[in-house]
Amino acid sequence: MHHILQVLTPTWFVFIFISRNGINGFGYSKREQHLWPQKYESCAGELQSPVAISTSKAIALPLPALEMVGYHDFLPTPQVLINNGRTVKLIVKKNATYERSPYIFGAILKQNQQYEMEELHFHWGIKNSKGAEHVLNGVRYPMEMHIVHRNTAYPNISHALRHEDGLVVVATFFQLQDEDNTLVRPLIQKLPDVQWAHTERSVNISITLASLIPSNTDVFYTYKGSLTTPPCSEVVTWIIFAIPTPLSVRQINTFRKLSNGEETLGDNFRLLQDIGQRKIYTRRLDSSLWAKDIKRNNSQLNITDLSWFWL
Repeated sequence: MHHILQVLTPTWFVFIFISRNGINGFGYSKREQHLWPQKYESCAGELQSPVAISTSKAIALPLPALEMVGYHDFLPTPQVLINNGRTVKLIVKKNATYERSPYIFGAILKQNQQYEMEELHFHWGIKNSKGAEHVLNGVRYPMEMHIVHRNTAYPNISHALRHEDGLVVVATFFQLQDEDNTLVRPLIQKLPDVQWAHTERSVNISITLASLIPSNTDVFYTYKGSLTTPPCSEVVTWIIFAIPTPLSVRQINTFRKLSNGEETLGDNFRLLQDIGQRKIYTRRLDSSLWAKDIKRNNSQLNITDLSWFWL
């Protein structure tokens, strides 16, 4: 669907066609996603996300835990809550009393590498049978959250997007239950403030990142991929928790009341991409599940020797 803007000049009419996604926007319909590579070449790359994950096919390893510093601290206020017409996003601004955002290290990441939180956003479905971007063991959950982290070796997102180790996205699935999840309620209560597309609000949400992810983060999946939206830059190490976070139907319906400018905002997930020759690792502490071709030295795993691809 397009809007037609009629402009009157002294001697003629000019009609300007503006896509419902804006001049520089993109859409989520199958046809629109098919057109992404025409404008964004990387969207046709070989390391694209999201992908389908199978526990039986993932390589189980005794990986180090993902260390999450600042995840249990309340996010500083004010934050910025945005409905950009394609998702709802929460951004934390640094200030004089809060000089560093929450950050992560460990897991499959290289030694001495740290990744600092930039923002978080959500992907959800209009119906309960879809919404998440990644599929786990054939299940597509109704919602998925992405916490985007930038490699601190790079000063900003623009620089990070130029390097294959630029970003880590920590992803969490949401599974529906009858009762509200009180931990996420402070965020959901603010969603009506950005009901309309292209709305940005300064908000004071008393919430921690830990309250938005599962309490048990011992098991996760990890692989090399891309942003799931244009420009689809192939610079992302994905870390996806195996256990979903609970959410009530009433709470996810609050997301479904948001507007994309013309209709209900939802079904904002990318189609599954081919995993190709990429490996997906999963963290398991049970030594009986260790991959046979991994050499162990005093029960220590050398992360730097791991390959992300099948030869």
